[in-house]
Amino acid sequence: MTLHQLYVALFLGGLVLLASIAATRLATGVGLPSLLLFLGVGVLVGEGGLGLQFDNAQLGQDLGTAALAVILVEGGLTTRFSDIRKVLAPAAVLATLGVAVSTVVTAAAVHWLLGMNWQLALLLGAVISSTDAAAVFSVLRVVPLPRRLSGLLEAESGFNDAPAVILVMLFSVVPMELNAVDIVGTLVYELGIGTVLGLGFGVLGAMTLRRIALPAAGLYPLATFGLGMLAFAAAGTAHGSGFLAAYLASVVLANSGLPHRSATRSFAEGAGWLAQIGVFVILGLLVSPDQLLDEVVPAIVAGLALLLLARPISVFLSLIGFRVPWREKMFLSWAGLRGAVPIVLCTYPIVAGVPDSWRLLHIVFILVVLYTAIQGPSLRRVAEWLNLIPRDTTREIQVDAAPLDVLGAELLTMTVLPGSRLHNVTVLELRLPDPSVITLIIRDGQSFVPQPVTRLQIGDELLIVTTSVTRDQAERRLRAVSRRGKLAYWFDEYGDPA
Repeated sequence: MTLHQLYVALFLGGLVLLASIAATRLATGVGLPSLLLFLGVGVLVGEGGLGLQFDNAQLGQDLGTAALAVILVEGGLTTRFSDIRKVLAPAAVLATLGVAVSTVVTAAAVHWLLGMNWQLALLLGAVISSTDAAAVFSVLRVVPLPRRLSGLLEAESGFNDAPAVILVMLFSVVPMELNAVDIVGTLVYELGIGTVLGLGFGVLGAMTLRRIALPAAGLYPLATFGLGMLAFAAAGTAHGSGFLAAYLASVVLANSGLPHRSATRSFAEGAGWLAQIGVFVILGLLVSPDQLLDEVVPAIVAGLALLLLARPISVFLSLIGFRVPWREKMFLSWAGLRGAVPIVLCTYPIVAGVPDSWRLLHIVFILVVLYTAIQGPSLRRVAEWLNLIPRDTTREIQVDAAPLDVLGAELLTMTVLPGSRLHNVTVLELRLPDPSVITLIIRDGQSFVPQPVTRLQIGDELLIVTTSVTRDQAERRLRAVSRRGKLAYWFDEYGDPA
């Protein structure tokens, strides 16, 4: 590639990026997942529009898989564990049993109604069986749902990509051989490895980041995001579920009280948007517009089977035994949004050489466009009809934490020892150099925030926040008053080290 070609590619890439960002404004206003507009940008730039040729399914799969990992890391880093803690069990069942039921019901419907062979039918069922994290997170930003319900949707969309990917890979073998024991064993192994490595990277990463001080605040979001991607890669290398590992590691990291949580969330959201734009534009390029019309009817039939049969059956079967109100089950049945994941998964059978698998890509493309366009804008109305919109939609504040050395501050601790002239000196009389301040006093096992008139006593433990510049002055003042009292300067005592 010449330098001129590089400039042209960067210019076109920038235009596509800005056009996609502008499209999000329109989509958000009507409650429509902006991901659909990203697909439209890809189709517009492709062979049916500006004429850019792109049919490399392997590259599309590689880039799509990496983008899905980024999207899941972003989803995990923006998930509050308090929102999903009580729904982990039903979400896990929805993500496993629900995916299996949805796959079988959809496959049976398209096999009998469309005459599709069993391998393609099972692949289609598996491809569209999981809810899409990017689509769900996009809609939840504009539809205020009860925490339990939104948490259940978030957790399900974060967990169910892994089982869907495993099933698609199993059904993409040519010739396909179905063995229930092998399928269950593969699912258990890959999900187990993904769970262990995801939690392991999350816990160890959080412990490490809490104990080290990075030289710049901007490195913390990079390190946190990098740990999520590292978990994805490690699990994949061990033939486990990288998607599950990435999501779990990110959830642990996001809820471990790490420094600069707000900056990390903002960085993750930006990376997630970039990944969504990139993967949808690429997938839009893969589609041949002239072949879409032939697959409209199969896409509608498969979508109806999913929307009216597979999804409701999977939801109600999976939630047996859980105290989930029927109204929430109805909403979950309707809110099973599909997005990037199904279209990316379509590239797996194409790369594996499954016959007629390009047809699968076009069916899923139409299905995602039609049903997300219908479901997305309708979710708020459905939630209102089911009386699920809470009256109080006030958002909680976000509290951030940062190491003191990153802020140019330092934490000093000291104890007022017997014989010290600090005894009975008030905080105001101590006159620490500005901006030093006593933030906490621990006295007789009880902690409290001191007032200017609070008098220090023997045995008090003081926590003092100061800056790196004034630390030496603060220490000198404390030593001076400890030696000669609050009038230490009158006695020419300036707290020089002994």
